[in-house]
Amino acid sequence: MKFMKLGSKPDQFKTDGDNVRYVATELATDLVISVGDTKFYLHKFPLLSKSLRLQRLVYGGSDEHDNEINIHDIPGGPGAFEICAKFCYGMAVTLNAYNVVAARCAAEYLEMYETIEKGNIIYKIDVFLTSTIFRSWKDSIIVLQTVKSFLPWSEELKIISHCLDAIAIKASIHPSKVDWSYTYNRKKILSENGNETQWNGVKKQPTVPNDWWVEDLCELQIDLYKRVITTIRANGRITADIIGESLKSYALRRLPSFSKGTAQGGDLEKYKYLIETIISLLPAEKSCVPCSFLLKLLEASIILECGEMVRRELMQRIGQKLDEATVGDILWQSTTGETTLYSIDLVLEMVEQFVMQEHSAQNHSAEDHEFRVVCVGFTSDASKIKVAKLVDGYLAEAAKDPSLPLSKFVELAEMVSSFPRSSHEGIYRAIDMYLKERSGLTKSEKKRICSLMDCSKLSADACAHAVQNERLPLRVVMQVLFFEQAKASGAGGGSSRALLPGTSYGSSSSTTTNTSDDWDGNQTSEELKTLKGELESLSIKSKGGGETDAKANTEKVADKKAKKVFARLWSNKDRKGENSSSDTSESPCSTSIEETRSTPSTTKMQSS
Repeated sequence: MKFMKLGSKPDQFKTDGDNVRYVATELATDLVISVGDTKFYLHKFPLLSKSLRLQRLVYGGSDEHDNEINIHDIPGGPGAFEICAKFCYGMAVTLNAYNVVAARCAAEYLEMYETIEKGNIIYKIDVFLTSTIFRSWKDSIIVLQTVKSFLPWSEELKIISHCLDAIAIKASIHPSKVDWSYTYNRKKILSENGNETQWNGVKKQPTVPNDWWVEDLCELQIDLYKRVITTIRANGRITADIIGESLKSYALRRLPSFSKGTAQGGDLEKYKYLIETIISLLPAEKSCVPCSFLLKLLEASIILECGEMVRRELMQRIGQKLDEATVGDILWQSTTGETTLYSIDLVLEMVEQFVMQEHSAQNHSAEDHEFRVVCVGFTSDASKIKVAKLVDGYLAEAAKDPSLPLSKFVELAEMVSSFPRSSHEGIYRAIDMYLKERSGLTKSEKKRICSLMDCSKLSADACAHAVQNERLPLRVVMQVLFFEQAKASGAGGGSSRALLPGTSYGSSSSTTTNTSDDWDGNQTSEELKTLKGELESLSIKSKGGGETDAKANTEKVADKKAKKVFARLWSNKDRKGENSSSDTSESPCSTSIEETRSTPSTTKMQSS
């Protein structure tokens, strides 16, 4: 820290009790100055020779013999006045970044100008500020931290503006020219420069990171921090991502538990203002901050009940970067008054914002360059794939909540149903979890939720799980088995549709002509095993040809037999549906099961 010494005489100020200060000299004091609760017993000559204000107060009163004056409104109080008084006596005074603002404002109040005496304290302090304080990174920040206590004096004297300019200029300097000390996470420096600290036995000089100034500014109060960031951005030399890193670091430092997505405790109004200020400082560029940071800001703004404009702006920004989010980022506990465990309505709004970006980018005026910069490349297929995966993962977790309505589950899934997916394993996992937690769903409800997935896009592991999953409707299991068989035998998409007449393919946008009985979810494991066994036998026969000329004929035979298998199972299903209304003790399913069990041998006899 830089400092300046004024005067050379020894300090002769003494204390008598708690509120009395006097100068211990042979001459009797002839002036009493009251500053707040403290009284100073001093001498007129050294003080009046350097202070125009004291001259007016002493000689401008009605009683010229009145030796006591009051200056209760002096900035800095008794401490700042004592610095000025010691300077008048020529006693040693040390100025530094912590007390220089108080001394400068008090000197201005006392009107200690050069016109009164050459080399007065105001001139000396201004030289110290310009030549030393404002050239020091750390001292400029310390001074800026002290100015709030001396408003409006510090503002009118332009101490604040000079500090802001000094900090902004230094923050904008190229990192290669930074040769002063600053606060920075040492671990982060090592990770950025690598673990090797030596090269050919010579210790390497650590590289100064681009955001070297971020942590030091976290010490400022929000009002001053806002002004510093605004000044830095006005210089135009700092990129948006570094500004974003500064905002992120400030929020983590200033908001308790912000890293956990909460902002409870303390002065909530102060935290609310802080959140709103940080959001207002976010650069327009899409890449300025990560999506996880925006989501934490949104969660904090909801807890602190920030305004609707704040929430809407955050939602728009999150929609632009939703493809970067993880399930953990959006799996929030519901706020008070909601019936579900997780805030699914917020996720619905986020996904809606993501979907709306493409339309907004197309419809917005082409002259609005800033908007086009934000939205460019936003709705790529890669982004849609990531968002679809995100939604699938979220639904798998949210499905564990028994209070999650089917309508909300389907609504969220349908919002991304048109997005490209290489696999539907994620949505299958979510559907299975939803069915697992709700054994009382009706057939139509099962039909509705299962129509969200495309059985032809399940992975091998998902197919293996689905064919043994008794929670799924039988028709869905049949689809899975068929597509698994079709992949194994190399059958094309056309034969798939021919073998499953009336089957619904794709996502929720597909339609079906079958009755709800086809979606019965009470099939037995015996039925599933029998169906799988018959398809496996068909697979063996379809692969047994071996010769190229016989391949097409073999596939035709296999397709015909596969049609017979599915037709027989469908007829069993129809008979079961017809008998479902009877109230007999014998289950109609048992007859169908026994018939199905006998089909493998029958098939073999027919083929022979």
